[in-house]
Amino acid sequence: MRYSLITRLVLISLISLIFFSCKKTTEEFQTDPLSDYFNLQVGKYITYRMDSTVFTTFGTVEETHKYQAKHVVDAQVVDNLGRPSFRIFRYLRDSAGINPWIPDGTYFITPLFDQVELIEDNRRVIKMHLPVRDGNNWKGNKYLPTNPYNELNTDNSYDNGMEDWDFYFDGEREATTTINGQTYNDVYTIQQADESYNVPITNPTLFALKVFSQEKYSRGIGLVYRNLILWEYQPNPGGPAPYRVGFGIKMWMIDHN
Repeated sequence: MRYSLITRLVLISLISLIFFSCKKTTEEFQTDPLSDYFNLQVGKYITYRMDSTVFTTFGTVEETHKYQAKHVVDAQVVDNLGRPSFRIFRYLRDSAGINPWIPDGTYFITPLFDQVELIEDNRRVIKMHLPVRDGNNWKGNKYLPTNPYNELNTDNSYDNGMEDWDFYFDGEREATTTINGQTYNDVYTIQQADESYNVPITNPTLFALKVFSQEKYSRGIGLVYRNLILWEYQPNPGGPAPYRVGFGIKMWMIDHN
């Protein structure tokens, strides 16, 4: 009887351990589906206000051009790797929304089992990766070539090491967040890069660099905010003037269907 009682207690303990271990594992790996943050239905669109920063006059003048940008899910297709994908058309017009839309390019969003990829101009980026939770990280640019923006300026260094960027969910999902007067629900922030040197430029005789990339996704809508800054400052000693090369894109949602 004694050994029978001990055996029963051991079995109960093992069963309890297995049950709670399985329960803990299930809880740890609960995650929102990626489809919650990419509304990929043909005919769906999101309209953004977009500020595009460029450096003109040989890099001595900073200009910000303001637009509205409309991203429309056009059709379900296959991407250049032969996988089921969605083709997105992008259109631009003036920031006041007075003039007609002008086509401004095409890109593809490919939803996979554990990640969502975006392909544009042969640049392939993993925009989001399971599990959807604070701290999860992945190499979002691992498919990019070295110096992917070399065609813009072959002397730049602001895109050095982009293929090694660590994307990660920065914080828990926010119940509500407000950006430029727009309020969004159930928002995750994905931080992609945050690096700077000599910024603000307190010493104009030294090199300066600004690299920053962040996106925010709202459940049921998709991308609602993006801020990408890539530029460097060259003091250009002995030259005509210091200059900057690079660009910036800031956009936030103003309408969707």
